[in-house]
Amino acid sequence: MIKCDSVLFDLDGTLWDTTAALAEVWQTVLLDEPDARRTLTREDMAGVMGMTSTELMRTLFPSLSAERGRELFDKLCIAEDDYLREHGGILYAGLEDTLKALSQRFPLAIISNCGPEYIPTFFEAHGLQKYFSDWECIGRTGLSKGENIRLVAERNRLSHPVYVGDTQKDADSAKAAGVPFLFASYGFGDVREEDYLVHLQDFRQLPSVLAGL
Repeated sequence: MIKCDSVLFDLDGTLWDTTAALAEVWQTVLLDEPDARRTLTREDMAGVMGMTSTELMRTLFPSLSAERGRELFDKLCIAEDDYLREHGGILYAGLEDTLKALSQRFPLAIISNCGPEYIPTFFEAHGLQKYFSDWECIGRTGLSKGENIRLVAERNRLSHPVYVGDTQKDADSAKAAGVPFLFASYGFGDVREEDYLVHLQDFRQLPSVLAGL
């Protein structure tokens, strides 16, 4: 049995799915970028979710210089934030009801490897900020996800947080922060069995899982 006084979340593949929308939005931007034209699919986007911007651009656009990759990434982020702010993403089943129930028992926060406007866009598009006490991202601090998990825990005086995510990178980040990891297997990634405490097949399982810790 472990103690739990708060719940920290990854965003993509854990709370929402934006892969189809981002593939379409990015594809439109790339029409005006001759040195970066390529076809992007939902599967391509799912494969890079959770990566830092540098890792993502190196994976999808290996021929671009680091400087050109940063420039293009900024353009892509502006386009995706504008689209998602208006249209939103696909929330996982029962998300808001589950967040509402959890927020009555625990402080909640989001820590993601994203740009500085991405989490506020998620909040604005779906009206969910009221359930969260804090959020942080690499685009705002320049820190790794593990370091941001520690930062949020310290900032909010959380003694026993758990981290919920869907990729091995999430599990490694939680481990680096010294935080138990809950694997959202309905998301985009795979995680080694020895690296997660609990395996979630549906977001709606989370309240009962936490009650049993």
